[in-house]
Amino acid sequence: MIPRTIFGPEHETFRDSVKRFMDEEVKPHEERWQEQGYVDREVWQKAGANGFLCASMPEQYGGAGADRLYSIILMEEQARANSSSLGFGLHSEIVAPYLLRYGNEHVKRRYLPKMAAGEWIGAIAMSEPGAGSDLQAIKTGAVKKGDKYLVNGSKTFITNGWHCDLVIVVAKTDPAKGAKGTSLIVVDTSMKGFSKGKRLKKMGLKGQDTSELFFDNVEVPAANLLGQENNGFIYLMQELPWERMQIAIGAIAKAEAAIGWTIDYVRERKAFGKTVATFQNTRFKLAELATEAQVARVFVDKCIELLMAGQLDAATASMCKYWCSDIECKIIDECLQLHGGYGFMWEYPIARAYVDARVQRIYGGTNEIMKEVISRSLGLGEK
Repeated sequence: MIPRTIFGPEHETFRDSVKRFMDEEVKPHEERWQEQGYVDREVWQKAGANGFLCASMPEQYGGAGADRLYSIILMEEQARANSSSLGFGLHSEIVAPYLLRYGNEHVKRRYLPKMAAGEWIGAIAMSEPGAGSDLQAIKTGAVKKGDKYLVNGSKTFITNGWHCDLVIVVAKTDPAKGAKGTSLIVVDTSMKGFSKGKRLKKMGLKGQDTSELFFDNVEVPAANLLGQENNGFIYLMQELPWERMQIAIGAIAKAEAAIGWTIDYVRERKAFGKTVATFQNTRFKLAELATEAQVARVFVDKCIELLMAGQLDAATASMCKYWCSDIECKIIDECLQLHGGYGFMWEYPIARAYVDARVQRIYGGTNEIMKEVISRSLGLGEK
């Protein structure tokens, strides 16, 4: 296998500590979390105490000031632990960066330290009942009244939505301008008029709290606007490549883990008097899957290199997200097949991985949207 070269010794030491955390604080509770539909808030606080939340945020705001490779290690080890319940990545590497890059000093000092400590949980509200991948079609509005915004509307499919203490709301501040009239506003969930809907029951990611959010004349201080009014769509487009890379990173890590589980299984499982691993079909199929995973891994690591150098463009990130999420689903499906009937049993990790993987092709922008982004970079489609 091609050795990975993007991590240094200090990163691997950090990886060991993350593995221990996953083994001790996550894996023993995963089944219970899936049954109850959310994780215990205590695990957020423990993660914060260990420096596993908002690690890339500056120290003055409670973070570790670490490079993104540390965050990538957290994503990979969560995937390998087969934990789909933790919303750490979105909290630390989507919500927090928006606050850091576009928030004023008041916003950064009020929210980031609490997020880094795991005291407050962050979410971002983009999707609506009538607007999924099409962010230009959102209806939630924010009207400025003096030194406040009045926010009205609803959001759905919000990760960390049921637990969240703050949420970045994508809202129209000038509907006549379409996408150019979109803004990002930080809503503190204690604000009057904000409410959370029921936890949504999903096919997979069962332990990750996902809910609807409602805004009924929520009064939000104007100081909670991120960046400039009506520039929200631009900010979203700037940050989406990193979000899409996070999906690719988790996808290939989970695919590699699935191959490992399957190799262990076929070495032990017997059929017709010999282990399943001795059959040529099994060996060739796993050879194919390992090759596909290796090709994807090399692509992901190259994209990480570009990301760290500030050179990753939207089209390449879209290629990575689409390709890796597709390959993940294919690999896990083939691995489940090699488990036979046991692969369909919930107690086996491959069954849980199978249902969890499917959404990777949908969220962060559907893979059809990824292909649209890629085709436009080729000079095709509408201008």
